[in-house]
This record gives sequence, C-alpha cells and structure tokens, in this order.
Amino acid sequence: MLSDARPHNTTHPDRPTHAHGRRTMINRETFVELMSGVCSPVTVVTATTADGRPHGTTVSSLASLSLDPPLVSFALDRASRLLPHLQPGDRVGVNILGAHQRELASTFARRRGSGSKFDGVTWTLRAGLPYLPESAGWTAGHVERHVDGGDHILLVVGVEEAEPTLAAPLTYARRVFGTHTPLAVAS
Repeated sequence: MLSDARPHNTTHPDRPTHAHGRRTMINRETFVELMSGVCSPVTVVTATTADGRPHGTTVSSLASLSLDPPLVSFALDRASRLLPHLQPGDRVGVNILGAHQRELASTFARRRGSGSKFDGVTWTLRAGLPYLPESAGWTAGHVERHVDGGDHILLVVGVEEAEPTLAAPLTYARRVFGTHTPLAVAS
C-alpha cells in the first residue's frame, strides 16, 4: 500500500522561517554535494553578437523540456557574459559535447579577462551561430523565455534545428568528466 508515498520534504517544520514566510532550506554545501552526484550532459551554448563576435560558455544543465512543441532548457548564472546575448527572440546554438571534447568543456568553462574563448578553437558558423565540429550533437533555435531561478536564469528554447550523432557523450558528475557506459544486460 502506498498511502504514505508523498514527495520527501527538504525542509523541516521545526526550522525557523525567513521574514518572507519561506522555510529555511538545506545548507548550501549539502545541496552542492547532492547535486554533484547527478550526471549531467556537457554542452557549449553559443550565440553571436550584433557585430558578429562569437560568445559561448560550458553548460551542464541542458534538459529536454517538451516534445510538442520541441523545447529544451538550460540555466545560466545571472552574472554570465553570455546571458545579455540570449534574450527572448535571440538565436542560440547548443553544441552537445562528445567524450573526446573535455578540453573544449574546460576551455569554455573558464572566465576570460580579455580575448575570446574561441581563440585557438576550431569552429565555424552554422545557421549563423558558432558551431564546434565533431560535437556529439547540435541543436539551435530561438530563446522563447526566461524563468527566474534564484541565482540563475532558466532559458527555454524552441528547437528549430537538430543533428544527433552516435558519438559517446561527455558527462559531468562528482566534479569529474566521464561518459555513459551501458550496463551489462542482466540474465
């Protein structure tokens, strides 16, 4: 019998509430440790500025959101230098990295003082957006909307172009890069 099968509450009723009536949530370190165990795809999200310059950053929050219409979502830090170039209506590219591209993931994850993250990187324009050849997948579309997500903004993207491949994907979990390996079929 599943009469008590309710979602687990991450707050405790005996904890004090904030002035705004919200319960105190778990501490940051516990949450970071919990989420580090979630295996995520590694992508490089790209855009082109009005003057034609490429911008991109590593993102590990890509998710399929809807099949009808086809939508994906990902989150960007509010301080991201890419965010001003990805407003509703703007075009966006998502390079889904392959297991052989972890160096690219590290390159695009770094904060750059001057210069471009694209310096020394092989890339081309595809549908007017920066594209990293040999990626495990590619999708492009328009930013439909932004959704407030605390210290991040969730971007909802209408998918207009997609190219899957059979390349092994690059993943991130427990603060290290990896890839998906199928488990042996149980007999």
